[in-house]
Amino acid sequence: MNRSDQLKSLATQKQWDIIVIGGGATGLGTALDAALRGYTTLLIEGFDFAKGTSSRSTKLVHGGVRYLEQGNIKLVREALRERGNLLKNAPHLTSIQPFIVPVFSYWEKLFYGLGLIFYDLLSGKLTLGKTKILSKKETISQLPSINSKNLVGGILYYDGQFDDSRLAIELAATAIKKGATVVNYCKATGFIKTNGKITGVECIDQLSQTKYSLFTKAVVNATGVFTNEVVQMDDHLKHHLVSPSQGIHLVIEASFFEGNNAMMIPKTEDGRVLFAVPWQGKVIVGTTDTPIEQISYEPKALEEEISFIIKHLNKYGTRVIQRSDINSVYVGLRPLIQQKRKGSTALISREHHLSVAPSGLITITGGKWTTYRKMAADAVDNASFIAKLPKQKCISQNTPIGDEVEREKRINEIIKKEPSLIEAIHPNYAYTKADIVYAVQYEMAMCVEDILARRCRLLFLDAKIAIQVAPLVANIIAPYLQKDKIWEATEVANFTTLAAQYIIKY
Repeated sequence: MNRSDQLKSLATQKQWDIIVIGGGATGLGTALDAALRGYTTLLIEGFDFAKGTSSRSTKLVHGGVRYLEQGNIKLVREALRERGNLLKNAPHLTSIQPFIVPVFSYWEKLFYGLGLIFYDLLSGKLTLGKTKILSKKETISQLPSINSKNLVGGILYYDGQFDDSRLAIELAATAIKKGATVVNYCKATGFIKTNGKITGVECIDQLSQTKYSLFTKAVVNATGVFTNEVVQMDDHLKHHLVSPSQGIHLVIEASFFEGNNAMMIPKTEDGRVLFAVPWQGKVIVGTTDTPIEQISYEPKALEEEISFIIKHLNKYGTRVIQRSDINSVYVGLRPLIQQKRKGSTALISREHHLSVAPSGLITITGGKWTTYRKMAADAVDNASFIAKLPKQKCISQNTPIGDEVEREKRINEIIKKEPSLIEAIHPNYAYTKADIVYAVQYEMAMCVEDILARRCRLLFLDAKIAIQVAPLVANIIAPYLQKDKIWEATEVANFTTLAAQYIIKY
């Protein structure tokens, strides 16, 4: 997975069957699906893979418990099926996570107990574990940090967990291995049209400023919250398809929420689900659902969102969390389908939406990480029809993602050549210097942020320590990227400014 090698195809390939715009979950899944069907496929991403929403999730592979309450059984069943597919296809990046729902009345115990038993039944053969109704004593034993005041009991159920941006990187690598061309930092700037139909994409390499005119039979817009921007690039009069909202997550030390079980509060004051989920030695707490007007690659947490989560976590926990206890706060934007009537974005359906413009532009949006594969399959089905390509069956359902054995082998080779690279970049974390070199050589990491935010997750786990190790990371990667000391200093300064947004002031 070498960026220079991938760029060569942009200069030599005269015609593509499908060009995918967007390097998040859905775009990468679409590129993999198209390549598996034998179509000549190119994916371009304006920044880094999973730079936006796809690296900022709650890290859950789930069917969506609360969609049952909305009566959307179809969506839940589909998501549970896709949950099973993802855990099967990427076992090294996913795991089974037990959850406890604490309940504070016998009515809640009955209501949520029956609902979660039904949730498990819907998963059929793909069940991750049997749902169990717990007594008050059992609930306290399973959730040592729960506030037992008015507690009646709890319900134990199981869902999936994963590392979102790591999965995105391995989707990119798998797509390339299956024949796709995949390039980050390559931004679509316009469309080439013939008789009103899109026949090509204009783009620019953001790093070299080289411009390309790429011809294709079909274009898939999989840009998530940036969908409207690409749609209007095709037709500036087109109405908005996406109504974005943002959700924040706070990351705290595991000592504040002990045990291996996650906690799920089904309904907070604003109707949201609140999670406290163990992840990579920390605990992620979230999330909110706030409608926004301005879309950014680095959205900022609002004060009321931070206060909301701290207040609710302290309501249900025994240890009081202060602002100074937050390691990192990260914000993700949801590409929700535009609704005609106004109301809470928490109530907008997470089902995905596919549309085909008169120009032939195929737009796929909505959905969530768990259902990315199904979204991709729908996009490729439509793209192959638009492009009049030979009909091929989707086989992504049974396609393994990534190759952990190959990755470990290459990292060991890096260490063998330079034994000092076995050292950790910080004593509190397992990330090694060899991991950093591997990210540059084999995963298209082009800057300090790519590494500390997405190839390893240090920015999300502990923003202050990420700032501390940024100079070391810049120094390690500079020779491999053929950069000088001025570049190193600029990188450290840029990353420090970025990471400051992940630190809560107190």
